[in-house]
Amino acid sequence: MATYAYRCQDCGEFEVRLPIGTAEAVRDCPVCRGASRRLFTAPHLSRLSPAMSAALTREEKSREAPEVVTSALPRRRHSPPHPALSRLPRP
Repeated sequence: MATYAYRCQDCGEFEVRLPIGTAEAVRDCPVCRGASRRLFTAPHLSRLSPAMSAALTREEKSREAPEVVTSALPRRRHSPPHPALSRLPRP
């Protein structure tokens, strides 16, 4: 479901939740039943978590200027295996 915004000349703006791609260009106002034109608004990206927002920003920047890797990442040290894993059957 997507939220679509409309503006009535007399009553102002209102929102309608409809399946994606089914919004009409003109819709009746729920108050006065007058014709209301659809508004085109930005998606609600502010509802994203800060981590997701930062990841999207980093991804957008990498489209035009990708980050260049100059060396391989250092290998992580292996932690000792969990004792319960030693009882599992081996192939």
